[in-house]
Amino acid sequence: MNTLDRLDIDRIAFIGRTYDEYRKIFDLSKSDLGSGHILDCPAGAASFAAEAHERGFQVTACDTLYDLPVKELASKGESDIKHIYEKVAEASHLYMWNYYKDRDDLISFRKRALNSFLADFPMGLRQGRYVKASLPNLPFPDGKFKLVISSHFLFLYGDRLDLDFHKACLRELVRVSSDEARIYPLQGLDAKPYLNMGAILSFLKHEGIRAKIVEAPFEFQRGSNKMMKLQKE
Repeated sequence: MNTLDRLDIDRIAFIGRTYDEYRKIFDLSKSDLGSGHILDCPAGAASFAAEAHERGFQVTACDTLYDLPVKELASKGESDIKHIYEKVAEASHLYMWNYYKDRDDLISFRKRALNSFLADFPMGLRQGRYVKASLPNLPFPDGKFKLVISSHFLFLYGDRLDLDFHKACLRELVRVSSDEARIYPLQGLDAKPYLNMGAILSFLKHEGIRAKIVEAPFEFQRGSNKMMKLQKE
């Protein structure tokens, strides 16, 4: 088997993480979860909105694919899990196997998230928990959400999403937040820090957005133990 210096995938994946993974990744306290409306953007096939709803928390998930039928979402989710975790085997040295026991355990987390998401999606769509939306133009008013979280999209795909797109997305995530936006991870598929972070930080300062890079209590991809917190000045 060849060893790769990056996760060599050919798509922006429609996969997701569980409620417990999100709590760890974003260092979400009970206070964070219960203090107001949360937006997960883009949410993909994450089960965070579904599991948070079961616990009585208010979470909206948005994604560009949420206008597709459940069967198509299921097919894409299953296909992307298969594609990505075949590639993980070729680049396993880029990962730390602490939270997940092995690749099979990791896949079980992704399938659990997908199945929980799919079970909740039809009713959640009718009730407004799921919204079809695409960054960098979200259909929400200013300050709609107390907290905005964005997982495994910006920075991770820095090789195919350009600097201007990143700037526009970060500005939009802050716009719809009344308190804070959190972004994770801060590195690419090669496990290296995002190359244009200096330009991003300068842009945010110019826009009147306070940016902090803080420790995150989660590290799967090596070095991915930091997240960005954004607030309006």
